[in-house]
Amino acid sequence: MDKQTQAALGPALLAAAMLLPGLAQAETAPERGAISVKYLDYQEDQSGLDRIRVHAPAISVMMPVAGEWSIAASATRDAVSGATPRYHTAVSGASRMSDERKAGDLSVTRYLSGGTISVGTAFSTEHDYRSRALSLQATIDSADKNTVWALGIGGSDDAINPVNRIVTNEGRQTINLLAGVTQVFTPVDIGQLTYTHSSGHGYYSDPYKLVDNRPRKREQDTLLAQWNHRFVGLDATSRLSYRYYRDTFGISAHTLSGEWVQSLAAGWTLTPSLRLYTQRAASFYFDPVYDARIGEPFPPGYVFGGPAFTSADQRLSGFGAVTAGLKVAKQIDRDWSVDLKVERYQQRGSWRVFGDGSPGLAPLRATSLQIGFTRLW
Repeated sequence: MDKQTQAALGPALLAAAMLLPGLAQAETAPERGAISVKYLDYQEDQSGLDRIRVHAPAISVMMPVAGEWSIAASATRDAVSGATPRYHTAVSGASRMSDERKAGDLSVTRYLSGGTISVGTAFSTEHDYRSRALSLQATIDSADKNTVWALGIGGSDDAINPVNRIVTNEGRQTINLLAGVTQVFTPVDIGQLTYTHSSGHGYYSDPYKLVDNRPRKREQDTLLAQWNHRFVGLDATSRLSYRYYRDTFGISAHTLSGEWVQSLAAGWTLTPSLRLYTQRAASFYFDPVYDARIGEPFPPGYVFGGPAFTSADQRLSGFGAVTAGLKVAKQIDRDWSVDLKVERYQQRGSWRVFGDGSPGLAPLRATSLQIGFTRLW
């Protein structure tokens, strides 16, 4: 942290600023720019089956302007290939697929004496999907710099044109609202509470699934609580968070996450992490049961082409998941740093907490490996 940033922060915030990433920079104009390059390799696996693989290089740049502004931009390209996972034990549904997604975002931030104002735009495009988004966010800090309030609004417009022509020129529009507060409680404790609401209407069905008809409106609410504590004697930081999610599809979910950031000698940092997730199924989700008489996995009483909402999409099912990760970072010198992160994910219907999971859901495993380089100037 540079001396200008230290002078601008209150005594308690100065000691705790490193606990929540980006907190100090969010309230004071950065003195140096940064460029970061990352590469992600993601692989899903199931017993005896070759599944989805994703290669995703990304680059991000942040540049200070005139001491009162900053510009940040990022771009990524996802190359997806392989077979779709066998999510259900009754049906394989493993079709070959290949796709490429290009995405980017740009934000401009103005730093004021008592807060910030940021304007952003983002895009994402695939061969059958296009999304555009705009956002506006402001932060207001207290006189002692120990409390920061955040308010934001954003909107997105999506266009869906699947290659099977089930629908043509379908769309979806979404409005997002955000309200949050970051509070320094002690020189070594800092917390953050954030609420977001999303209201969307348009096409939510999956055009590549035979039996998939979803409501054209969706309201989503998320509450995220974070608490970080600095262990001065150990030169370490614990990061704990809890996230609650619900929507009008009938889904509710709980996520509990923990990280331990341990500083080591010679500029090394070791960060093990664990994330637990549990989800209640959507009200219209069904576990497919293969019916030899008709040759397809329809839900009981289903009328083809009827108005009833229904879906066998495993993302709408009831399940639990565990993600374990480890990140190793090295500060090479004043300007250069490198990091390597590996995560292992497992999902099962029987792991759902607070109720029964979807019995027809096949276990799913995935491994991700990410390497990154950052250069300050």
